[in-house]
Amino acid sequence: MHAHPYEPPADIGLTEAEAIALHYYRAAHRDGWTALVRAIADALSDLDAAQAHAERQGRLISRGYARGRSNG
Repeated sequence: MHAHPYEPPADIGLTEAEAIALHYYRAAHRDGWTALVRAIADALSDLDAAQAHAERQGRLISRGYARGRSNG
């Protein structure tokens, strides 16, 4: 029997996505809506950070390419 009916048994292997979802669910005191909103907010924040990093890297590469050109 499970301690809580919405949690998987301890001996079952979870996928990475399931483990992350379960972490958010437990951190939100088993409030599914709050867990979902927090997970999406974190994912969007990570996506914004990754996009900003990619843009900074793109600018560095572009400048380096332009500086490395020979004029002749």
